[in-house]
Amino acid sequence: MSAISELSTVHRVKPKSEQERRLRAREAGRDNKAGYLFLLPWLVGLVVITIGPMLASLYLSFTDYSLIQAPKWVGFANYVRMLNDERLHNALRVTFTYVIVSVPLQLMLALAIALLLNEGMRALPFYRSVFYLPSMLGSSVAIAVLWRQIFGTDGLVNQVLRLFGIDAHTGWISDPKYALGTIILLHVWTFGSPMVIFLAGLRQIPGMYYEAAAIDGARRWTMFRKITLPLLSPIIFFNLVLQIIGAFQTFTQAFVVSNGTGGPADSTMFYTLYLYQRGFGQFQMGYAAAMAWLLVVIIGVFTAINFFASKYWVFYGD
Repeated sequence: MSAISELSTVHRVKPKSEQERRLRAREAGRDNKAGYLFLLPWLVGLVVITIGPMLASLYLSFTDYSLIQAPKWVGFANYVRMLNDERLHNALRVTFTYVIVSVPLQLMLALAIALLLNEGMRALPFYRSVFYLPSMLGSSVAIAVLWRQIFGTDGLVNQVLRLFGIDAHTGWISDPKYALGTIILLHVWTFGSPMVIFLAGLRQIPGMYYEAAAIDGARRWTMFRKITLPLLSPIIFFNLVLQIIGAFQTFTQAFVVSNGTGGPADSTMFYTLYLYQRGFGQFQMGYAAAMAWLLVVIIGVFTAINFFASKYWVFYGD
């Protein structure tokens, strides 16, 4: 009986007419046109502001271009020239040191503050806004100027040290041993953005895991290692990738603190600052374009390494 009823049901379903199918296709076409119309501003921006300049800079990286004369094709000469550029090698060392030191310190501080705020303290929105504020201001020229004053010979740091009986007259910005460290501190201070992301991730961890661990007698450090870190690992990975990409592109802080020179003794000569000097200071735009593409490759390699290594320490719900 069931087979007969199914056959009768199939026979009762009338096939769609050709006119109905055309009508549905016409409606779908109108919806697609509306979607592309709304996407048009973004597509124009992608082509004109992003893809177009990238292709132009790729072409210029194979030329000798001074912004005044027409580009002259030189092939791979700019890239070969990088192999013997000692200042470029120093800029790479400074930038790698900055990234390798500042990014982990910033993420550890951001996670520590997020754990503190996640304890359910009063006026949480206020504290969250206060801690996020440095991320909004840290890359500004005003904060970089203030930072230069704080770490100057008669700056706030030395004045505080003198209050404790330390006869401090060190020019932290003007001393090659400490200049890069002050910019690293500035980057660590801008922990607000990853902190907010960490806090959002902590709020998504179910409390039942901690309750079960507490019943089993687990201590807070054990819960942090066995529960918090594994479940928060996708957020840590996300913040790590974003902060590494941002750190490689740091420019304003080094430019303002060193007055655009990268000094003292090229100790704050970041890669982007040296690129700027070559392109807009010495008008070697072709060489600067080649340097820009080297930076793209370096960031791409670091990002690929992070994605490859993530399968060993990032844990997802599935």
